[in-house]
Amino acid sequence: MRVAALLPAATDIVIALGAGEQLVAVTHACSLPVGLAAIPRVTSSRVEGAAAGTVDAQVSDLSGAGAPLFDLDEATLAAQRPDVILTQAVCDVCAVREGDARAVASRMTPSPPVATLGARTVDGILEDCMTVARALEIPEEGEELVAGLRNRMGVVHRTLEQAKAPRHGVLVLEWTDPPFNAGHWVPDAVRRAGGTELFGEAGEPSRRIKFDDLRRRDPALIIVAPCGYSLADTVRETESIEDAHLLSWMRTKPLWAVDANRLLSSPGPGVIRGIEVLARILHPTLFGHPDPRDAVALTSGL
Repeated sequence: MRVAALLPAATDIVIALGAGEQLVAVTHACSLPVGLAAIPRVTSSRVEGAAAGTVDAQVSDLSGAGAPLFDLDEATLAAQRPDVILTQAVCDVCAVREGDARAVASRMTPSPPVATLGARTVDGILEDCMTVARALEIPEEGEELVAGLRNRMGVVHRTLEQAKAPRHGVLVLEWTDPPFNAGHWVPDAVRRAGGTELFGEAGEPSRRIKFDDLRRRDPALIIVAPCGYSLADTVRETESIEDAHLLSWMRTKPLWAVDANRLLSSPGPGVIRGIEVLARILHPTLFGHPDPRDAVALTSGL
């Protein structure tokens, strides 16, 4: 089967299912193993620059004008003759809009089916794994993948339960300029890792938060995980926060930078690894310290 994945999480799921060789088109933001590096990339971003404030301003301008944040190379996608297109219906800021993907598919001959992913919780991510597996007609591989991911989460849960581990209040910053709390599956991931995200609700989108609210809720620990940012970019962005009061307050807390792109912001199997990393940050005596390739402490830990 020839598969076009129009969001990085879909690509990650296809690869985790052992079907990476079926990919014929991916996004500009997908991380591919060396053997798949030649797969055509059929999207591009209209947002330029890496600084959080610059990105936020451009996203606001484009969204306010009703314009898409991503362009889809329809000619290249059609030339790849996909048998199925994988898209999403959760966040227009993060990937090609579902409506745009379906419109392009309708103009192709023959018109391929479109499978839409819509995870807003950790369980939703597992459901999306099965959606992809069924779209690729390999449901058994999907069941095996989901069982393995559930088992890994089960190990974390049982360890926390047996130790009667305390639940620390956590702030996860999904954006730094302006500050946004983490939404959708991230509060769920924090809960499964043995913490309580004080500012977000599982399944709900992220929202802008005020400094006074941050101080009032007084989290025990802060994790910086800007959507789509690598660990190096997260460290850089944290250290360059322009709001001096915010940065000074953050530095009074145990402060961690996380590789959000691999571990939290893309709703695929990487989020399960993210739960394991969060558990290490929150409960190092139970799980050991995080791999420095996953997360680094910017101030002293718990």
